[in-house]
Amino acid sequence: MLTPAQSDLLRWRGRDALAAIGLFLATAAIVLWQNAHVAVLWDLSYVLDTAARISHGQIPYRDFPLAHAPLTFALHALLIRLAGRVFFFHVLLIAALGGLGTVLTWRIVLHSLARRIDRPGVAPLALLLAAPLVFLGLYCVFPHPSYDCDAMLAVLLALFLLQKLDDHQPTLALAAGAATVLPLFFKQNIGLAFLAAVVFLVVLLLGANRFAPTRPGARVLWIVLAGAAAALALALFTLHGLVGLPNYLHWTLGFAAHRRMPGLAAMASIYTDRFLLFSLTSVVAGLLLLRGPLTGYGWAATAWARRAAFLLLAAPLLFPLAVLALYEESEVRGDAFLALFPVLLVLAGLLALAHLRSFGSGLALAPLLPLAALAAAHGALMSQQLWGSTYALWPIFSYLLAEVLGELTLVPRAQWVGPMLGLTAALALLICGVFYTVSEERLSYIDLSEAVPATSTHPALAGLHTPGPYLADFDELLNYAERQIDPLDTILLLPGEDPFYFASGRAPRFPVLLFDPATDPFSPDALAAEARKQQVKWLILKQELQMDSDPTPDRAATLAALLPDYTLATHLRAYDVYRRNGQ
Repeated sequence: MLTPAQSDLLRWRGRDALAAIGLFLATAAIVLWQNAHVAVLWDLSYVLDTAARISHGQIPYRDFPLAHAPLTFALHALLIRLAGRVFFFHVLLIAALGGLGTVLTWRIVLHSLARRIDRPGVAPLALLLAAPLVFLGLYCVFPHPSYDCDAMLAVLLALFLLQKLDDHQPTLALAAGAATVLPLFFKQNIGLAFLAAVVFLVVLLLGANRFAPTRPGARVLWIVLAGAAAALALALFTLHGLVGLPNYLHWTLGFAAHRRMPGLAAMASIYTDRFLLFSLTSVVAGLLLLRGPLTGYGWAATAWARRAAFLLLAAPLLFPLAVLALYEESEVRGDAFLALFPVLLVLAGLLALAHLRSFGSGLALAPLLPLAALAAAHGALMSQQLWGSTYALWPIFSYLLAEVLGELTLVPRAQWVGPMLGLTAALALLICGVFYTVSEERLSYIDLSEAVPATSTHPALAGLHTPGPYLADFDELLNYAERQIDPLDTILLLPGEDPFYFASGRAPRFPVLLFDPATDPFSPDALAAEARKQQVKWLILKQELQMDSDPTPDRAATLAALLPDYTLATHLRAYDVYRRNGQ
């Protein structure tokens, strides 16, 4: 239970409204700015074309395979139904969701700090830790509709509600329990890890206290479990009625895990980096200096020792700043910046595990929530490990950082170290975050060699910009299809890099729209057989990709199986258009 002073720190005031508006608008502005000059056509087409086919009434898992949970696609399909096919509306939606994610993280960080500190300096420190998310927020680094970002926003909502269980409000506990299920249906690897962790922690707390319903806080924990069970049952029942539960589980768990789940060695590789060893050694040395007075070492109480401890604790944060100053290569800078993640994951995990000692003395869930956040983060890292999956994890980074910093403020005679380290962390994250986002290092797998962004002339693609000839080439394809290809003809586009169906308004008739190992269930021969079965009349091959490599599985074998059935109809700047023989 929070003290009155701590509760007062969390009370909403006029200045909080100003801070929330500022964080929201600044984050949304960065998302809009990103979309004004860069687009990743490959990932964008997957979400928008899948959403487009859902808006036509096609049901995923039943009518076509889908390796991801449905809510991101359903959300954007709903937007298409409500507002029509205009790309900029989707940008506005994710800009608003990104702003909301930053505001939620700020309140989560504030609650985390207020649990340990009841001084006025907590509010500015929380705002400082949230400020870097203006550039590192959910949709800032990767500025398009994304199931990873949506899932992490749902995780933030659940954490925000679960932190408030100290109020012992049954309705809030029910909502918190239901919210823990929501991430599962945006991105299954993130949501499943998060839900399992929360349920495990709640059951562990109840079990350690003998499942006593009369203990303070026990009732709300039981209600959390009831809310989660009810929400999960309702979701599964709905899915079974719409698509059949075996279909859903096959595509989102069986197929997805087979295609994308890394081995244990790959997952553990983030903890074998030399920077992690250096950082943990530095942090441990700093902590030993700080805690020296408690163990009888009077020399450690001197001012110089505390300053040395601060420098040792700050060393991992200063390292990416030093790399930023010494190196010009964005890849080197980005690697040094992302290397902070394993350090914080280890420290936050050890801290949360230390709180397990308090199981027998109460039912407070908030000190253990970092374990649930860590589970969600590792669920996200299952997709592309550290270097590819962190773009949506920076809010979790801020939360875990607040947990670690809050603990440092409890060290006697060195309470200033926590706030000063927080200020150092905020500045390091802000400076490195600006360079990381602006450099587009996370988007280095596409061609960004031209500096000036181009735009599309197609009405549905208003607001879509990216460097290079790719949008002009896509416009040419759209114009050709409008003139030469009947709307009812079945088309197969390889590899599916462009949002063709979203832009054209055509209903997809082939079961797969994007051809890479994570989404394409067909072998080359099976794909050719399916093309004959679906009476695919037009085969469109993109020859000039925005991606740095063609992700089509077994491209040569695939073309060898398909092309004998087709004759070249025309050659556009970036596309070869083939028509089925005899049609």
